[in-house]
Amino acid sequence: MPSGRPLDGVRVVDLADGKAEMCGRFLADLGADVIRVEPPGGSPTRKRAHYFASHNAGKRGVTLTPGDPRLLDLAEGADLLIETGRPGTLDVAALMARNPALVVVSITDFGQSGPYRDWLATNATHLALGGVLSRSGVPGRAPVLPPGPLAYESAAVQAAWAGLLAYLARLDTGQGDHVDCSVYEMTAQVLDPGYGIGGSATGGVPATELPRGRPEAGNLYPIFRCADGYVRICVLAKRQWRGMFGWLGEPAEFADPKYDTLGARFGASARLHELIGDLFRDRTRDELVAQGQERGVPIAALLDPREVLDSPHFGARGTFTDGMPSGYLEINGVRAGFRGPAPEPGRHNDEVFAETRPTPPAVRGETAGRRPLEGLRVLDLGVIVVGAELGRLLADQGAEVIKIESRAYPDGSRQSLTGEKISVSFAWGHRNKLSAGINLRSPEGLELFKKLAAESDVILSNFKPGTLESLGLGYDVISALNPRVVMADSSALGSTGPWSRRMGYGPLVRASTGLTMLWRDHGVEDGFCDAITIYPDHIAARVGAVGVIASLIARRRTGKGGTVSVAQAETIITQFSTEFLEGSFPTGPFERLYPCAGDDEWIIADPQTDEQERSLHELTGPDVAAWTSRFPPREAMALLQAAGVPAGMMQRVTEYPDDPQLAARGFLREMRQTYIDHVVLTENGPATFTRVADPDLRPAPLAGEHTRQVAARLLGLTESEIEALIEAGALEGPDGE
Repeated sequence: MPSGRPLDGVRVVDLADGKAEMCGRFLADLGADVIRVEPPGGSPTRKRAHYFASHNAGKRGVTLTPGDPRLLDLAEGADLLIETGRPGTLDVAALMARNPALVVVSITDFGQSGPYRDWLATNATHLALGGVLSRSGVPGRAPVLPPGPLAYESAAVQAAWAGLLAYLARLDTGQGDHVDCSVYEMTAQVLDPGYGIGGSATGGVPATELPRGRPEAGNLYPIFRCADGYVRICVLAKRQWRGMFGWLGEPAEFADPKYDTLGARFGASARLHELIGDLFRDRTRDELVAQGQERGVPIAALLDPREVLDSPHFGARGTFTDGMPSGYLEINGVRAGFRGPAPEPGRHNDEVFAETRPTPPAVRGETAGRRPLEGLRVLDLGVIVVGAELGRLLADQGAEVIKIESRAYPDGSRQSLTGEKISVSFAWGHRNKLSAGINLRSPEGLELFKKLAAESDVILSNFKPGTLESLGLGYDVISALNPRVVMADSSALGSTGPWSRRMGYGPLVRASTGLTMLWRDHGVEDGFCDAITIYPDHIAARVGAVGVIASLIARRRTGKGGTVSVAQAETIITQFSTEFLEGSFPTGPFERLYPCAGDDEWIIADPQTDEQERSLHELTGPDVAAWTSRFPPREAMALLQAAGVPAGMMQRVTEYPDDPQLAARGFLREMRQTYIDHVVLTENGPATFTRVADPDLRPAPLAGEHTRQVAARLLGLTESEIEALIEAGALEGPDGE
């Protein structure tokens, strides 16, 4: 039955088991008919009842014995097939021979090729090898494993994005694809990407230039004790500092205008935090949040996850359904989430095998090397990380993405502590885009934007909720000009609910969702460890990208666009679906972390079965730490893997270029960026495809670099008209004009 959701009519055969099962759940939330295939007796993950319930909600269930030819029948009538078996165990060629239009999404720990192909992994080893562990913890102490199943949950979102890209290409070409998804690569690419855009507080300094040890990051987004817990502030912009300065009573020692800059405040952070600590100590979280909001100071209480579950804000938004996070996003103002409970084993065998589906479209000829979003135009109003990343994902896949910006409201990610015109971090987040300077606060600029919107396919933004509406650019206005437009927005806490107008940054989102309270070193007082992470921005961008591409797929069927809304808080909450459902959250140190030879070198050995446990101790003896301390981490990892033990070294992002698996699979590529005098290493695409081309690597633009080009080519303005609009301040060229 049609659900009124964007993926109505799309059928997915889901063979995932234990890895990234949320991929199929996400597609089901969006309306796809997802058929979960299990062996007799049920999937092994049914033993993890809450996991199975949260990751298989909304699917139909069938039971097939291994080798049952009816799997080919299912594949013949499917659009996508998701599988997580060991590389080479599924006969993908046979599936695609039966249905050449099928998109097969293979999600494995290390991919279908490369020297690590047959290695074993766990969520923890991926967080170690994928660069996350090396930046998590208190300086001078052992690293701290981030809480929760973030590697596999994030891989599920990226796999959904990659699979839908291949499916969209298939709608144009009639040809399927084999999408090779490596959890290792996806962890390195989307959780805390070493080669991805960073937050504004880093001043453009890329992760590759961070100190070798755990960074001293507490000053970026400081946490303070108060009467009933903790609060965190994010004072970045001048106006926010002015609010904080007034809140402190305008102390003379900080009256110098130099403290309007981040650098000066960082230099005086010890004294400044002493004053703020004194101000906050005897007040409650609620009092401080209310007063901070009144003064324009971004602030949030550190909540316990159980407080999140009972929160009036998330209750008002419908974030939870009977204790289970209800889904990642909203489509056309309605939650695209929970559609029904996970199926019982074989529940839908009779009805599924009695159904017939139309024959897949005929193959239309060789089209390998095409990018699925070619021919689409995107107006990108996004800023900082999540805004940059969403537009970049679309630009990588062939869309013409025009970054709309203005000097009056500059994108914070353009600021640089070193003064260069474009930082490496900015280049990573804005490659392949154009930039047009348009002042949306001027009547003429507003009309020019509307003319562009009337001829565009997608509009992206991540302002505070209500900002576009206040400018007269809400969906009601734009859709009247262009009914086919898809407008996607991202906000910290959502566009509705009592907290929706709170100022939001990633660190405040993490505080408000319970993650900051979980992510800590319990061996030191107030040992919070999430200050340096950029999570969930890069994941939230991919959630938005999935929503956009699903809406574009629906537009082919309906002729109409729509809206996509992502709350970063709900990205985090959904990734902890199992934990919220069972009311159990990770605490304490991870016991499988061991030192290696060298300076601050570590490895995770994480056996999951009795056999792997025996293999570990046969190799190391009773004292695993004593054994691992004899070897450099890469050697220890190889020896453990050769013994059949899941293991991952704590890899730093500077070590990616020397990693043989990443090198073999082309994880990094070289690009040239204007105003940077060296070759920039940058990440490749979201997966390895048979037919979809790798991203182009055009440089990121200067602000307003393409204003004249866009005005002439897309708006039809003459040179004299363009100059007059620049003179009037409605259009803006590059700096210096």
